[in-house]
Amino acid sequence: MTELTFPHHTVEKIGGTSMSRLKELRDTLLIGDRKGADLYHRIFVVSAFGGITNLLLEHKKTGEPGVYASFANAAEGHGWLEALDRVAEAMCEANHDILAHSADLRQADEFVRERIEGARSCLFDLQRLCSYGHFRLSKHMMVFRELLSGLGEAHSAFVASLLLNRAGVSARYVDLTGWRDDRELTLDERLKSAMTGVDLATELPIVTGYAQCTEGLMAEFDRGYSEVTFSRLAALTGAAEAVIHKEFFLSSADPVLVGAHAVRKLGHTNYDVADQLANLGMEAIHPKAAKTLRQAQIPLRVTNAFQPDDPGTLIDDAPAGTPGPEIVAGLPVVALELFEQDMVGVKGYDATILEALKRHNAFIVSKTSNANTITHFLAASLKVVQRIETELAAIYPSAEVSARSQAIASVIGRDLGGQHMLLRGLQALADAGVTVHAAQQPTRAVDVQFVVSRDALEQAIEVLHARLIEEDSSAKIAA
Repeated sequence: MTELTFPHHTVEKIGGTSMSRLKELRDTLLIGDRKGADLYHRIFVVSAFGGITNLLLEHKKTGEPGVYASFANAAEGHGWLEALDRVAEAMCEANHDILAHSADLRQADEFVRERIEGARSCLFDLQRLCSYGHFRLSKHMMVFRELLSGLGEAHSAFVASLLLNRAGVSARYVDLTGWRDDRELTLDERLKSAMTGVDLATELPIVTGYAQCTEGLMAEFDRGYSEVTFSRLAALTGAAEAVIHKEFFLSSADPVLVGAHAVRKLGHTNYDVADQLANLGMEAIHPKAAKTLRQAQIPLRVTNAFQPDDPGTLIDDAPAGTPGPEIVAGLPVVALELFEQDMVGVKGYDATILEALKRHNAFIVSKTSNANTITHFLAASLKVVQRIETELAAIYPSAEVSARSQAIASVIGRDLGGQHMLLRGLQALADAGVTVHAAQQPTRAVDVQFVVSRDALEQAIEVLHARLIEEDSSAKIAA
């Protein structure tokens, strides 16, 4: 397959919440004041409209079952049919909220009907097939999950293309979902096949965030697949810049927590900082997607989708102009501690713990250890960690294994070297009466971590931001 060769262009991603405000995006980001050639030389990768993926799979926050969960939990019944009908209703409602022309509405509603009925037939066939003893539903569930996910992105990309074409833009719908495509393609092959023949000088590709491929994106990334598609497309096409459009700017802390007047918008940071944010569950971009862009030497820009004239935050590999903190963030964690006096000088304890954490899919945020104690700070439910605790206690009967709810407040910056962040942070928290249970500054000097009680996390973030970012900024301005 031939390589993709495009002139200077950007690859840009729009998330689901922003996509639900598609008419606003048309009037700002997608078209706005652009005319003629300025409309093009851009590729947009889009997520499903807000809430659609929750209806297709399960609610991301509450766990309320969608089509996938309903089918998986009651494979012999047909409760999933009602869930699929709710998806169709929500998709058609989005069509009528966004599109005004009757011809566009007919096309969009027919698109929904065709995809939903196709999925319905697939699920009936799968249910019937697995009623025989030789076939196991569990072996097909990930394929089924991917098929459902692709419905959401295919719908939003198709509707966006209709809206833009009606506005006079030559938008091109690019479907990576593999719908009725019997080819087995890798992700790179899927992207190259779909983009072959596209003229970026005269067309605006609207690309589905989900891409069907032999690697099976959901198996590794679950709902983070759209950023993987986005970053790989940027690398393959040699984009000058990759852009993620969010509903907010990247700032020095959560403005709801410390106040909009107190936060500082980040204008420039690097991929190290982006990785630290992802580690705390505040992804500017999925770490694997960031790695793809970083290796391809493509800078990433994170902007506010509804303020397209603002340059947002540029993320690249450039060092900081001056050392100092940039962001204060935090995350509730569960501390899993194993104390064993016989550990001194004996190998294997850490490996055994890591194997247990991997089996239970517990994400490690941070870790400390000394001669006889290993503590992992985990982003996992207390219930899951208690299972791990029970397992480790059985393996090491003479050890003391405990799990308790805590939190990590972290100060992050491209270069914290020589800034005494650990000392200053401890002093600030002590002055505010916040007890610190543990603290560390790794040698790479891009973050400092303070372990506090869970109910003190918000206060810790406010205190650290006020002392290390607000006061420092005021001092620099005064100087």
